[in-house]
Amino acid sequence: MGSPERRLSFRKIFGVLVGTDTESRINLFELFPRFRTFFTNRLNILYARTSGDVFFTLLILLGLFGPQDPNRNISLFISWGLWWTSVVLSWFFVGKLWCGICPFPGLGRLFQGLGISLDLEVPQSLKKVFVHLSVILLGIIIWIESVTNMKEWPAGTAYLLLSILLGATLMGVIFKGQAWCRHVCPLGKIIGSAATIAVTEFRSDQSKCRTCKTMACKLGAGSVPGCPISLGATNVRSNFYCLVCGHCVMLCKRSSPAIYLRNPFAEITSHVELTKKKTTYLTYSYIIPFFMGSQLARFVQHLQSYQSLQAYLFGSNLVTFTVLLAAGFLFLIAFIRIGASFFVPIENDVFGLYSPMVPALVPMAFTGELAYRLEYLLSNIGSFLPTFGRQFGIDMDSISFNIPAPIIYTLCILVLTLGALAGNYVLYIFHKRNFIAAMPKKNYVSVYILLTSIFLIYLILFGLPNFAFLSYLPR
Repeated sequence: MGSPERRLSFRKIFGVLVGTDTESRINLFELFPRFRTFFTNRLNILYARTSGDVFFTLLILLGLFGPQDPNRNISLFISWGLWWTSVVLSWFFVGKLWCGICPFPGLGRLFQGLGISLDLEVPQSLKKVFVHLSVILLGIIIWIESVTNMKEWPAGTAYLLLSILLGATLMGVIFKGQAWCRHVCPLGKIIGSAATIAVTEFRSDQSKCRTCKTMACKLGAGSVPGCPISLGATNVRSNFYCLVCGHCVMLCKRSSPAIYLRNPFAEITSHVELTKKKTTYLTYSYIIPFFMGSQLARFVQHLQSYQSLQAYLFGSNLVTFTVLLAAGFLFLIAFIRIGASFFVPIENDVFGLYSPMVPALVPMAFTGELAYRLEYLLSNIGSFLPTFGRQFGIDMDSISFNIPAPIIYTLCILVLTLGALAGNYVLYIFHKRNFIAAMPKKNYVSVYILLTSIFLIYLILFGLPNFAFLSYLPR
Protein backbone atom coordinates (compact mmCIF):
# COMPACT_ATOMS: atom_id res chain seq x y z
CA MET A 1 0.00 0.00 0.00
CA GLY A 2 1.30 3.42 -0.87
CA SER A 3 1.43 6.35 1.51
CA PRO A 4 -1.68 8.58 1.90
CA GLU A 5 0.26 11.43 0.28
CA ARG A 6 1.10 9.30 -2.79
CA ARG A 7 -2.48 8.05 -3.09
CA LEU A 8 -3.67 11.64 -2.85
CA SER A 9 -1.22 12.72 -5.54
CA PHE A 10 -2.38 10.01 -7.94
CA ARG A 11 -5.99 10.90 -7.20
CA LYS A 12 -5.27 14.54 -7.93
CA ILE A 13 -3.41 13.70 -11.13
CA PHE A 14 -6.30 11.54 -12.31
CA GLY A 15 -8.76 14.31 -11.48
CA VAL A 16 -6.74 16.87 -13.42
CA LEU A 17 -6.45 14.65 -16.50
CA VAL A 18 -10.07 13.51 -16.82
CA GLY A 19 -12.13 15.87 -14.67
CA THR A 20 -14.58 18.41 -16.05
CA ASP A 21 -12.71 21.18 -14.22
CA THR A 22 -10.35 22.06 -17.06
CA GLU A 23 -8.73 24.88 -15.06
CA SER A 24 -6.93 22.56 -12.61
CA ARG A 25 -3.27 21.78 -13.24
CA ILE A 26 -0.16 20.49 -11.46
CA ASN A 27 3.31 22.08 -11.61
CA LEU A 28 5.61 19.22 -12.66
CA PHE A 29 8.73 21.25 -11.83
CA GLU A 30 7.57 21.36 -8.20
CA LEU A 31 6.53 17.71 -8.19
CA PHE A 32 9.77 16.56 -9.88
CA PRO A 33 12.54 19.13 -9.18
CA ARG A 34 15.04 17.22 -11.34
CA PHE A 35 12.79 17.83 -14.31
CA ARG A 36 13.45 21.56 -13.98
CA THR A 37 17.17 20.90 -13.50
CA PHE A 38 17.26 19.22 -16.91
CA PHE A 39 16.22 22.51 -18.55
CA THR A 40 18.41 24.77 -16.44
CA ASN A 41 21.50 22.82 -17.52
CA ARG A 42 21.94 23.95 -21.14
CA LEU A 43 24.38 21.11 -21.80
CA ASN A 44 21.46 18.69 -21.69
CA ILE A 45 19.70 20.51 -24.53
CA LEU A 46 23.01 20.84 -26.39
CA TYR A 47 23.59 17.09 -26.15
CA ALA A 48 20.04 16.38 -27.32
CA ARG A 49 20.36 18.75 -30.30
CA THR A 50 23.79 17.43 -31.24
CA SER A 51 22.51 13.86 -31.11
CA GLY A 52 19.62 14.87 -33.35
CA ASP A 53 21.95 16.60 -35.82
CA VAL A 54 24.20 13.54 -36.05
CA PHE A 55 21.24 11.19 -36.33
CA PHE A 56 19.61 13.13 -39.18
CA THR A 57 22.90 13.55 -41.01
CA LEU A 58 23.37 9.77 -40.98
CA LEU A 59 19.75 9.27 -42.00
CA ILE A 60 20.14 11.56 -45.02
CA LEU A 61 23.43 9.91 -46.02
CA LEU A 62 21.85 6.46 -45.77
CA GLY A 63 18.99 7.60 -47.97
CA LEU A 64 21.17 9.25 -50.60
CA PHE A 65 24.05 6.82 -50.84
CA GLY A 66 22.66 3.58 -49.44
CA PRO A 67 20.94 0.86 -51.50
CA GLN A 68 17.76 2.08 -53.18
CA ASP A 69 16.09 -1.31 -52.70
CA PRO A 70 13.66 -0.68 -49.79
CA ASN A 71 14.39 -4.17 -48.47
CA ARG A 72 18.06 -3.23 -48.06
CA ASN A 73 17.89 0.28 -46.58
CA ILE A 74 16.95 0.95 -42.96
CA SER A 75 16.56 4.71 -43.45
CA LEU A 76 12.95 4.21 -44.61
CA PHE A 77 11.73 2.42 -41.50
CA ILE A 78 13.71 4.75 -39.22
CA SER A 79 12.22 7.84 -40.93
CA TRP A 80 8.60 6.80 -41.47
CA GLY A 81 8.27 4.16 -38.78
CA LEU A 82 10.36 5.00 -35.74
CA TRP A 83 10.94 8.75 -36.02
CA TRP A 84 7.66 10.08 -37.36
CA THR A 85 5.49 7.73 -35.29
CA SER A 86 7.42 8.79 -32.17
CA VAL A 87 6.89 12.45 -33.03
CA VAL A 88 3.16 11.89 -33.56
CA LEU A 89 2.89 10.02 -30.25
CA SER A 90 4.80 12.79 -28.45
CA TRP A 91 2.12 15.33 -29.43
CA PHE A 92 -0.25 13.93 -26.82
CA PHE A 93 2.23 13.98 -23.94
CA VAL A 94 4.90 16.66 -24.36
CA GLY A 95 3.34 18.94 -26.98
CA LYS A 96 5.99 20.76 -29.00
CA LEU A 97 8.99 19.47 -27.06
CA TRP A 98 10.25 17.86 -30.29
CA CYS A 99 10.52 21.35 -31.80
CA GLY A 100 12.88 22.35 -28.99
CA ILE A 101 15.47 19.77 -30.12
CA CYS A 102 14.60 19.63 -33.84
CA PRO A 103 17.75 19.43 -36.03
CA PHE A 104 16.32 21.31 -39.04
CA PRO A 105 17.15 24.86 -37.81
CA GLY A 106 20.64 23.75 -36.73
CA LEU A 107 22.55 25.09 -39.76
CA GLY A 108 20.65 28.37 -39.59
CA ARG A 109 21.66 28.79 -35.94
CA LEU A 110 25.26 27.99 -36.87
CA PHE A 111 25.33 30.63 -39.62
CA GLN A 112 23.79 33.19 -37.28
CA GLY A 113 26.43 32.38 -34.66
CA LEU A 114 29.12 32.98 -37.31
CA GLY A 115 27.53 36.31 -38.24
CA ILE A 116 26.39 35.01 -41.66
CA SER A 117 22.85 36.35 -41.48
CA LEU A 118 20.97 39.49 -42.52
CA ASP A 119 19.29 39.31 -39.10
CA LEU A 120 16.07 40.92 -40.38
CA GLU A 121 12.72 41.10 -38.62
CA VAL A 122 9.92 39.23 -40.38
CA PRO A 123 7.63 41.86 -42.00
CA GLN A 124 3.99 41.78 -40.94
CA SER A 125 2.92 41.32 -44.55
CA LEU A 126 5.05 38.18 -44.85
CA LYS A 127 3.65 36.74 -41.64
CA LYS A 128 0.22 36.66 -43.25
CA VAL A 129 1.65 34.98 -46.35
CA PHE A 130 3.50 32.43 -44.22
CA VAL A 131 0.23 31.37 -42.53
CA HIS A 132 -1.03 30.11 -45.87
CA LEU A 133 2.37 28.92 -47.09
CA SER A 134 2.82 26.56 -44.13
CA VAL A 135 -0.51 24.83 -44.87
CA ILE A 136 0.37 24.57 -48.57
CA LEU A 137 3.76 23.03 -47.71
CA LEU A 138 2.06 20.52 -45.42
CA GLY A 139 -0.23 19.58 -48.27
CA ILE A 140 2.71 19.18 -50.64
CA ILE A 141 4.54 16.90 -48.19
CA ILE A 142 1.52 14.62 -47.71
CA TRP A 143 0.81 14.64 -51.46
CA ILE A 144 4.40 13.79 -52.42
CA GLU A 145 4.62 11.07 -49.77
CA SER A 146 1.54 9.37 -51.21
CA VAL A 147 1.91 9.82 -54.99
CA THR A 148 5.61 8.88 -55.07
CA ASN A 149 5.28 6.00 -52.59
CA MET A 150 8.07 7.69 -50.67
CA LYS A 151 8.06 5.08 -47.92
CA GLU A 152 9.63 2.79 -50.53
CA TRP A 153 12.11 5.38 -51.90
CA PRO A 154 15.22 6.02 -49.73
CA ALA A 155 16.63 8.87 -51.86
CA GLY A 156 13.22 10.56 -52.06
CA THR A 157 12.93 10.51 -48.27
CA ALA A 158 16.42 12.04 -48.02
CA TYR A 159 15.45 14.75 -50.55
CA LEU A 160 12.40 15.61 -48.47
CA LEU A 161 14.50 15.98 -45.31
CA LEU A 162 17.05 18.06 -47.21
CA SER A 163 14.36 20.38 -48.59
CA ILE A 164 13.05 21.09 -45.08
CA LEU A 165 16.63 21.65 -43.91
CA LEU A 166 17.21 24.04 -46.82
CA GLY A 167 14.08 26.05 -46.02
CA ALA A 168 15.01 26.36 -42.35
CA THR A 169 18.60 27.36 -43.24
CA LEU A 170 17.55 30.04 -45.74
CA MET A 171 15.17 31.55 -43.21
CA GLY A 172 17.99 31.52 -40.63
CA VAL A 173 20.32 33.35 -43.03
CA ILE A 174 17.71 36.03 -43.79
CA PHE A 175 15.77 36.53 -40.55
CA LYS A 176 16.44 36.72 -36.83
CA GLY A 177 16.17 33.67 -34.60
CA GLN A 178 14.21 30.64 -35.73
CA ALA A 179 11.77 32.42 -38.03
CA TRP A 180 11.23 29.18 -39.95
CA CYS A 181 9.95 27.47 -36.78
CA ARG A 182 7.67 30.34 -35.80
CA HIS A 183 6.12 31.20 -39.15
CA VAL A 184 6.65 28.61 -41.91
CA CYS A 185 7.56 25.08 -40.81
CA PRO A 186 4.68 22.80 -41.88
CA LEU A 187 5.71 20.16 -39.35
CA GLY A 188 5.81 22.81 -36.64
CA LYS A 189 2.31 23.98 -37.54
CA ILE A 190 0.84 20.50 -37.35
CA ILE A 191 2.75 19.73 -34.14
CA GLY A 192 1.58 23.06 -32.69
CA SER A 193 -2.02 22.27 -33.57
CA ALA A 194 -1.74 18.81 -32.00
CA ALA A 195 0.02 20.22 -28.93
CA THR A 196 -3.19 22.05 -28.01
CA ILE A 197 -4.53 18.69 -26.77
CA ALA A 198 -1.34 17.62 -24.96
CA VAL A 199 -1.56 16.62 -21.31
CA THR A 200 1.19 19.14 -20.53
CA GLU A 201 1.61 22.85 -21.07
CA PHE A 202 4.56 25.23 -20.74
CA ARG A 203 3.47 28.43 -18.99
CA SER A 204 4.85 31.21 -16.83
CA ASP A 205 3.57 32.41 -13.47
CA GLN A 206 2.10 35.78 -14.40
CA SER A 207 2.22 37.00 -10.80
CA LYS A 208 6.02 36.68 -10.99
CA CYS A 209 6.32 38.06 -14.52
CA ARG A 210 4.22 41.15 -13.84
CA THR A 211 7.02 42.94 -11.98
CA CYS A 212 9.86 41.74 -14.23
CA LYS A 213 11.93 44.59 -15.69
CA THR A 214 14.50 42.68 -17.75
CA MET A 215 12.33 40.44 -19.99
CA ALA A 216 15.34 38.12 -20.09
CA CYS A 217 13.14 35.21 -21.19
CA LYS A 218 12.49 37.03 -24.47
CA LEU A 219 15.56 39.23 -24.92
CA GLY A 220 18.28 37.09 -23.34
CA ALA A 221 20.88 38.04 -20.78
CA GLY A 222 24.59 38.53 -21.33
CA SER A 223 25.90 35.87 -23.69
CA VAL A 224 22.81 33.71 -23.27
CA PRO A 225 20.29 34.28 -26.09
CA GLY A 226 16.64 34.73 -25.37
CA CYS A 227 13.62 33.05 -26.89
CA PRO A 228 14.54 31.81 -30.42
CA ILE A 229 11.11 32.77 -31.75
CA SER A 230 10.95 36.13 -29.89
CA LEU A 231 8.02 35.02 -27.77
CA GLY A 232 9.26 34.74 -24.20
CA ALA A 233 7.65 32.69 -21.45
CA THR A 234 5.50 35.56 -20.24
CA ASN A 235 3.71 35.72 -23.62
CA VAL A 236 2.90 32.01 -23.91
CA ARG A 237 -0.88 31.56 -23.80
CA SER A 238 -1.23 28.33 -25.74
CA ASN A 239 0.86 25.38 -26.87
CA PHE A 240 0.68 26.49 -30.50
CA TYR A 241 3.91 28.51 -30.81
CA CYS A 242 6.21 27.78 -27.84
CA LEU A 243 9.03 25.37 -28.79
CA VAL A 244 9.56 24.18 -25.19
CA CYS A 245 13.28 24.72 -25.79
CA GLY A 246 13.87 25.72 -22.16
CA HIS A 247 15.85 28.94 -22.82
CA CYS A 248 13.61 30.92 -20.52
CA VAL A 249 13.85 28.38 -17.68
CA MET A 250 17.55 29.09 -17.33
CA LEU A 251 17.22 32.85 -17.92
CA CYS A 252 14.41 33.54 -15.47
CA LYS A 253 15.67 34.38 -11.97
CA ARG A 254 12.18 34.04 -10.48
CA SER A 255 11.53 30.43 -11.49
CA SER A 256 8.43 31.56 -13.32
CA PRO A 257 8.31 29.21 -16.37
CA ALA A 258 7.23 25.66 -15.65
CA ILE A 259 5.68 22.62 -17.28
CA TYR A 260 2.23 21.78 -15.95
CA LEU A 261 0.11 18.66 -16.11
CA ARG A 262 -3.39 19.58 -17.24
CA ASN A 263 -6.65 18.37 -18.70
CA PRO A 264 -5.74 17.80 -22.38
CA PHE A 265 -8.87 19.63 -23.54
CA ALA A 266 -8.40 22.72 -21.40
CA GLU A 267 -7.04 24.72 -24.32
CA ILE A 268 -9.41 23.85 -27.16
CA THR A 269 -12.51 24.24 -24.98
CA SER A 270 -11.60 27.77 -23.87
CA HIS A 271 -13.32 30.35 -26.08
CA VAL A 272 -11.24 33.04 -24.38
CA GLU A 273 -8.06 31.56 -25.81
CA LEU A 274 -9.67 30.83 -29.15
CA THR A 275 -10.38 34.50 -29.78
CA LYS A 276 -6.95 35.88 -28.94
CA LYS A 277 -4.89 34.96 -32.00
CA LYS A 278 -6.65 35.36 -35.32
CA THR A 279 -3.75 34.03 -37.40
CA THR A 280 -3.31 31.04 -35.09
CA TYR A 281 -6.83 29.82 -35.51
CA LEU A 282 -7.03 30.72 -39.15
CA THR A 283 -4.16 28.25 -39.58
CA TYR A 284 -5.92 25.84 -37.26
CA SER A 285 -9.11 26.04 -39.31
CA TYR A 286 -7.24 25.13 -42.50
CA ILE A 287 -5.05 22.41 -41.03
CA ILE A 288 -7.68 20.30 -39.26
CA PRO A 289 -10.00 19.75 -42.28
CA PHE A 290 -7.04 19.29 -44.62
CA PHE A 291 -5.30 16.85 -42.29
CA MET A 292 -8.47 14.78 -41.82
CA GLY A 293 -9.25 14.95 -45.53
CA SER A 294 -5.76 13.68 -46.31
CA GLN A 295 -6.25 10.80 -43.88
CA LEU A 296 -9.46 9.77 -45.63
CA ALA A 297 -7.59 9.84 -48.95
CA ARG A 298 -4.68 7.83 -47.53
CA PHE A 299 -7.04 5.28 -45.95
CA VAL A 300 -8.76 4.76 -49.31
CA GLN A 301 -5.37 4.44 -51.00
CA HIS A 302 -4.70 1.29 -48.96
CA LEU A 303 -8.01 -0.40 -49.85
CA GLN A 304 -8.32 -2.90 -52.68
CA SER A 305 -11.04 -0.74 -54.27
CA TYR A 306 -8.42 1.99 -54.83
CA GLN A 307 -7.06 0.04 -57.81
CA SER A 308 -10.50 -0.01 -59.43
CA LEU A 309 -10.87 3.73 -58.91
CA GLN A 310 -7.41 4.30 -60.33
CA ALA A 311 -8.37 2.38 -63.47
CA TYR A 312 -11.16 4.91 -64.10
CA LEU A 313 -8.77 7.84 -63.61
CA PHE A 314 -6.31 7.12 -66.42
CA GLY A 315 -4.55 4.44 -64.37
CA SER A 316 -2.66 7.20 -62.61
CA ASN A 317 -1.89 7.08 -58.90
CA LEU A 318 -1.03 10.79 -59.06
CA VAL A 319 -4.42 11.78 -60.49
CA THR A 320 -6.38 9.38 -58.29
CA PHE A 321 -4.81 10.45 -55.01
CA THR A 322 -5.01 14.14 -55.95
CA VAL A 323 -8.74 13.79 -56.64
CA LEU A 324 -9.26 11.94 -53.35
CA LEU A 325 -7.23 14.51 -51.42
CA ALA A 326 -9.26 17.41 -52.83
CA ALA A 327 -12.52 15.52 -52.24
CA GLY A 328 -11.55 14.70 -48.65
CA PHE A 329 -10.67 18.32 -47.89
CA LEU A 330 -13.90 19.68 -49.41
CA PHE A 331 -15.94 17.03 -47.60
CA LEU A 332 -14.47 18.06 -44.23
CA ILE A 333 -15.02 21.77 -44.96
CA ALA A 334 -18.67 21.05 -45.76
CA PHE A 335 -18.96 18.79 -42.71
CA ILE A 336 -17.60 21.52 -40.42
CA ARG A 337 -20.00 24.10 -41.84
CA ILE A 338 -22.97 21.79 -41.38
CA GLY A 339 -21.94 21.06 -37.80
CA ALA A 340 -21.37 24.75 -37.07
CA SER A 341 -24.95 25.52 -38.14
CA PHE A 342 -26.20 23.71 -35.02
CA PHE A 343 -24.32 26.13 -32.76
CA VAL A 344 -25.93 29.41 -31.82
CA PRO A 345 -24.76 32.09 -34.30
CA ILE A 346 -21.72 33.95 -32.98
CA GLU A 347 -21.14 37.66 -33.57
CA ASN A 348 -17.36 37.63 -33.62
CA ASP A 349 -14.90 38.30 -36.46
CA VAL A 350 -12.62 35.47 -35.33
CA PHE A 351 -15.45 32.94 -35.25
CA GLY A 352 -16.42 34.07 -38.69
CA LEU A 353 -13.28 32.17 -39.70
CA TYR A 354 -13.02 29.59 -36.93
CA SER A 355 -15.88 27.15 -36.45
CA PRO A 356 -16.64 25.72 -33.00
CA MET A 357 -16.82 22.35 -34.79
CA VAL A 358 -13.06 22.40 -35.29
CA PRO A 359 -12.11 21.73 -31.62
CA ALA A 360 -14.51 18.77 -31.51
CA LEU A 361 -12.69 17.26 -34.51
CA VAL A 362 -9.16 17.92 -33.23
CA PRO A 363 -8.80 14.66 -31.22
CA MET A 364 -9.94 12.53 -34.19
CA ALA A 365 -7.60 14.42 -36.54
CA PHE A 366 -4.53 13.53 -34.51
CA THR A 367 -5.50 10.05 -33.33
CA GLY A 368 -6.26 9.33 -37.00
CA GLU A 369 -2.70 10.25 -37.90
CA LEU A 370 -1.35 8.18 -35.02
CA ALA A 371 -3.33 5.13 -36.17
CA TYR A 372 -2.08 5.56 -39.74
CA ARG A 373 1.57 5.81 -38.66
CA LEU A 374 1.22 3.07 -36.06
CA GLU A 375 -0.08 0.65 -38.68
CA TYR A 376 3.07 1.20 -40.76
CA LEU A 377 5.35 0.88 -37.73
CA LEU A 378 3.85 -2.37 -36.48
CA SER A 379 3.55 -3.90 -39.94
CA ASN A 380 7.24 -3.35 -40.70
CA ILE A 381 9.00 -3.60 -37.34
CA GLY A 382 9.58 -7.34 -37.74
CA SER A 383 11.67 -6.81 -40.89
CA PHE A 384 13.86 -4.03 -39.47
CA LEU A 385 16.75 -6.21 -38.27
CA PRO A 386 16.79 -8.38 -41.42
CA THR A 387 16.87 -5.18 -43.51
CA PHE A 388 19.71 -3.88 -41.35
CA GLY A 389 21.56 -7.14 -41.93
CA ARG A 390 21.08 -7.08 -45.69
CA GLN A 391 22.31 -3.47 -45.87
CA PHE A 392 25.50 -4.21 -43.94
CA GLY A 393 26.18 -7.77 -45.11
CA ILE A 394 24.99 -9.63 -42.01
CA ASP A 395 22.59 -12.55 -42.29
CA MET A 396 19.72 -11.73 -39.90
CA ASP A 397 16.79 -13.03 -41.96
CA SER A 398 16.16 -15.82 -39.46
CA ILE A 399 15.03 -13.34 -36.76
CA SER A 400 12.32 -11.67 -38.81
CA PHE A 401 8.77 -11.83 -37.44
CA ASN A 402 5.29 -10.54 -38.24
CA ILE A 403 2.77 -9.03 -35.87
CA PRO A 404 -0.61 -10.52 -36.87
CA ALA A 405 -2.78 -8.05 -38.77
CA PRO A 406 -5.77 -8.51 -36.41
CA ILE A 407 -3.62 -7.34 -33.48
CA ILE A 408 -2.33 -4.33 -35.41
CA TYR A 409 -5.77 -3.24 -36.54
CA THR A 410 -7.32 -3.86 -33.13
CA LEU A 411 -4.78 -1.48 -31.60
CA CYS A 412 -5.31 1.10 -34.35
CA ILE A 413 -9.10 0.90 -34.02
CA LEU A 414 -8.69 1.40 -30.27
CA VAL A 415 -6.67 4.58 -30.96
CA LEU A 416 -9.38 5.84 -33.34
CA THR A 417 -12.06 5.04 -30.76
CA LEU A 418 -10.23 7.06 -28.10
CA GLY A 419 -10.14 9.98 -30.54
CA ALA A 420 -13.88 9.73 -31.14
CA LEU A 421 -14.62 9.57 -27.41
CA ALA A 422 -12.37 12.58 -26.82
CA GLY A 423 -14.14 14.55 -29.57
CA ASN A 424 -17.50 13.86 -27.96
CA TYR A 425 -16.05 14.84 -24.58
CA VAL A 426 -15.08 18.23 -26.06
CA LEU A 427 -18.61 18.61 -27.43
CA TYR A 428 -20.02 17.68 -24.02
CA ILE A 429 -17.94 20.41 -22.35
CA PHE A 430 -19.20 22.93 -24.90
CA HIS A 431 -22.77 21.87 -24.19
CA LYS A 432 -22.44 21.94 -20.39
CA ARG A 433 -20.58 25.25 -20.34
CA ASN A 434 -22.91 27.00 -22.78
CA PHE A 435 -20.04 27.65 -25.15
CA ILE A 436 -20.39 31.36 -26.10
CA ALA A 437 -24.19 30.93 -25.92
CA ALA A 438 -26.65 28.20 -24.94
CA MET A 439 -26.74 25.14 -27.20
CA PRO A 440 -30.16 23.43 -27.33
CA LYS A 441 -30.16 19.75 -26.44
CA LYS A 442 -31.49 18.67 -29.84
CA ASN A 443 -28.64 20.56 -31.51
CA TYR A 444 -26.16 18.86 -29.20
CA VAL A 445 -27.55 15.46 -30.20
CA SER A 446 -27.34 16.40 -33.90
CA VAL A 447 -23.67 17.34 -33.63
CA TYR A 448 -23.02 14.20 -31.61
CA ILE A 449 -24.50 12.14 -34.48
CA LEU A 450 -22.31 14.01 -36.97
CA LEU A 451 -19.15 13.26 -34.98
CA THR A 452 -20.14 9.61 -34.69
CA SER A 453 -20.66 9.44 -38.45
CA ILE A 454 -17.12 10.67 -39.07
CA PHE A 455 -15.83 8.02 -36.68
CA LEU A 456 -17.72 5.32 -38.59
CA ILE A 457 -16.29 6.58 -41.89
CA TYR A 458 -12.81 6.35 -40.38
CA LEU A 459 -13.47 2.78 -39.25
CA ILE A 460 -14.76 1.67 -42.64
CA LEU A 461 -11.99 3.28 -44.66
CA PHE A 462 -9.19 2.31 -42.30
CA GLY A 463 -10.05 -1.34 -42.82
CA LEU A 464 -12.86 -2.57 -40.57
CA PRO A 465 -12.62 -6.07 -42.17
CA ASN A 466 -9.21 -6.34 -40.49
CA PHE A 467 -10.67 -5.70 -37.05
CA ALA A 468 -9.52 -8.58 -34.84
CA PHE A 469 -12.77 -10.29 -33.98
CA LEU A 470 -13.89 -10.41 -37.63
CA SER A 471 -10.88 -12.49 -38.61
CA TYR A 472 -12.06 -15.31 -36.39
CA LEU A 473 -15.59 -15.49 -37.76
CA PRO A 474 -16.43 -18.52 -39.97
CA ARG A 475 -16.17 -17.83 -43.69
